Amino acid sequence: MSEQDDMPPAAAPVGDSANAVVEGQYWKANLRLLGILMTIWFVVSFGAGVLFRDWLDLFRIGGYPLGFWFAQQGSIYVFVALIFYYSHAMRRLERKYDLED
Repeated sequence: MSEQDDMPPAAAPVGDSANAVVEGQYWKANLRLLGILMTIWFVVSFGAGVLFRDWLDLFRIGGYPLGFWFAQQGSIYVFVALIFYYSHAMRRLERKYDLED
């Protein structure tokens, strides 16, 4: 008896295979979107607020150094904008893959 005989059979996708393919594509697109948005969030919050602060401090916004502004307020504004964009993009994705509630 080989090791393959001891392995349980692979689970069949729930529903028909076409539906499983569509759901797989949906989740791939969803994870790609999340990865892009999380990268933007990281670059704005950690990058602009910490890593590039000295360079950004050469510029001013509202009388404050730009690096300080990003660390205190700018990253929060970008985060809120990303939330609204994510909501909008997910509605588009759900319509595209016909997964609306």
